[in-house]
Amino acid sequence: MRYNTAMPKVLLSASILSADFCSLGDCVAKVASAGADRLHADVMDGVFVPPISFGAQLVGELRARVGLDIDAHLMTVEPGKQIQAFIAAGVASITFHIEACLHAHRLVSEIRAAKLEAGVSFVPSTPVSALEPLLPFVDQVLVMTVNPGWGGQALIPQCVKKIVELDAIRRREGYSYRISVDGGVNKHTAGALIAAGADILVAGSAIFGSSDYAQAIREIREAKA
Repeated sequence: MRYNTAMPKVLLSASILSADFCSLGDCVAKVASAGADRLHADVMDGVFVPPISFGAQLVGELRARVGLDIDAHLMTVEPGKQIQAFIAAGVASITFHIEACLHAHRLVSEIRAAKLEAGVSFVPSTPVSALEPLLPFVDQVLVMTVNPGWGGQALIPQCVKKIVELDAIRRREGYSYRISVDGGVNKHTAGALIAAGADILVAGSAIFGSSDYAQAIREIREAKA
């Protein structure tokens, strides 16, 4: 699957990690109705990051519940062992961490062979240069603008430079990957992220912590730098 070019340039991806897990199905149905473009599923194993979140079964059930595409963000060691389960769950894209994968190109090839979008992510302490050999092959680069593991953190301002750098490389080399940003995304930070070159904004607490999902999404979309 490739991105629908008819969709708005900047996509809003709602991170279900910040939703009420006791009523998760209702929450994702409401956020879909409120105008989110896709869902972001933070899969945590308690090793790569301290918390444990959820796995492919829950993601598959959510995919059956709503019509939105889901990006499975694997914050796990040995992400290759999880790929087939998430393919079976019906996700549209799988994003893994460069820090957790030795044979990254092989993993990208496996994901794309299944007709899914392949994404690579990196934590704030990892430089863009660590990803450069993989950039010609991926569909998405996910810039973590907080240290992964928990929702509700404040964006690390220095990480915005990575978006600018990735956008510059994309333009210079003619690459087609989209730049996604996860961490501290809200109505106050979204404008600067878009101006830096972001194509996908992942927002969790800014949406699910609001009493009005539609208003929260609208405010993020309309944010100015």
